[in-house]
Amino acid sequence: MVSRVAVVLLALLTAACVADEAPSPAQPAPRPVSDRPVASVPASDWHAMLVAGDNSSPAFDNGVDTLRERLQSLGVRSIRLYSGSSSVGTLATSSNVLRGLRTVGGEACFVYVTSHGVERGFYLHADRRIFGPDALNSALTEGCGGAPTVVVVSACHSGSFINAETRQPNRIILTAAAADRTSFGCGADDDYTYYDQCFLQQLDTAHTWRDVALGTRSCVETLERRLGVRRESRPQMFFGAAVANLRLPGR
Repeated sequence: MVSRVAVVLLALLTAACVADEAPSPAQPAPRPVSDRPVASVPASDWHAMLVAGDNSSPAFDNGVDTLRERLQSLGVRSIRLYSGSSSVGTLATSSNVLRGLRTVGGEACFVYVTSHGVERGFYLHADRRIFGPDALNSALTEGCGGAPTVVVVSACHSGSFINAETRQPNRIILTAAAADRTSFGCGADDDYTYYDQCFLQQLDTAHTWRDVALGTRSCVETLERRLGVRRESRPQMFFGAAVANLRLPGR
């Protein structure tokens, strides 16, 4: 997400913090992952983890707060919230986020992260760490195993989270931008990032996660055209074979 605050932040990251990544956990014993298609999972069996990685803009906390309400309205009961501000949920330090991912559980997993990002991962302001794709992949393998898993990374350069290791038959991965692109809407006056705003809108009417992904991408493209963005963010998506037509909780 691009703003004057973000530009300064990312410059500081490059100079001082980018090399200080969240530690990668030891590779857990593999859990069975099946190619057998899964069409739906009861809403009460979904477990969700929502992360606002930075408090430099209210847009991040606003996004996960509203998303929690939407998921609750769909019937999801188990929702953990992590925030860049200690006043909301659990503080989003790299160790807390890693621990949360390792213990998501449930018959289906939903993980949503919104923050600033660089090509190596998303930023966690609380301890000034970059949380990368390798750490996310390993923790998800431990915490969700072969269960249907939906992961959304709403950050600049977040397309890096779709790679050979993270592409698994039981996973859906949506990102706000391509690996070489920034995303938008994280200024001090923004209520939501562009991607988060569009994602939340789709939850009102979509029936499948593919509906959400396609509708969100179209919405973001419309917003960027309207505002004259010259280098569009190009949201990315991956659908594993077992969850290609997975329905939203309660739908």
